[in-house]
Amino acid sequence: MSYKLHLKKDKALAALLKEDTHTLTKRKNTPIRLIASIISQQLSTQVAKIIFTRFLDLYGGKEPSCEKVLSTDPLVLKGIGLSNAKVNYVQNVAGFFIEHKITDAQLYKMPPEEVIELLTQIKGVGRWTVEMLLMFSLGHEDVFAVDDLGIQQAMIKLYKIKYETKKELRTKMLKKAEGWTPFKTYACLHLWKWKDTKAPV
Repeated sequence: MSYKLHLKKDKALAALLKEDTHTLTKRKNTPIRLIASIISQQLSTQVAKIIFTRFLDLYGGKEPSCEKVLSTDPLVLKGIGLSNAKVNYVQNVAGFFIEHKITDAQLYKMPPEEVIELLTQIKGVGRWTVEMLLMFSLGHEDVFAVDDLGIQQAMIKLYKIKYETKKELRTKMLKKAEGWTPFKTYACLHLWKWKDTKAPV
C-alpha cells in the first residue's frame, strides 16, 4: 500500500501529498551519522556542513572508525570549531559503540523505541537526535518527531492547533499523528517540506 493512499485519509495532510514522493534509505556507519547530528546541533545547516567537512578532513576526508575518533586528541577536535561539550559527546558516541559492540545490522533490526532506549544512554544524545537517526539513517517508516520545532510549527499552522502549554500541544499533536501509523515518518517529511517551501507565514 502506498503511504500516500493511507495518509490521504487525513484531509488537511492530503493537500501536502501532491508534492514529490519521499523514499527512505538505510545508511551505513551509524555512529558517524550520530556524530554528524551532534555536530549540527544549534548550528545552521551551512555551518554544520563546514564543521563536519573539517571533521572528516582530520581523517583524510573519509569517515573514521570509532577507535580513531576516540584516540583523537580533544584539542584537535576543538580546533575544528567544536565546543568542549560537543567534543565530549562525539567521543562518548565512539566509546559507547565500541564498548557495546553495536553494529549497523543490529540497529536496523531493532524496533524504534528500543533504539531510542539504547542510544539515549549516551551523554549528549537525546530522543530527538535518535529520532532523526531512525528516519534518515535506519529507514524507519513510522517515527514521529513530536519535539521537533519545524514539525510543531507546521502542524500548528496546518491544523490551526490552539494550545496554552507545551504539554497540551504535544498531546494534540500525538493524537493527530495516531492516524498516520504506520507511515508517520513520511508525514513528517511532507510537513517539513511544506513548512520550508509553501506554508503561509
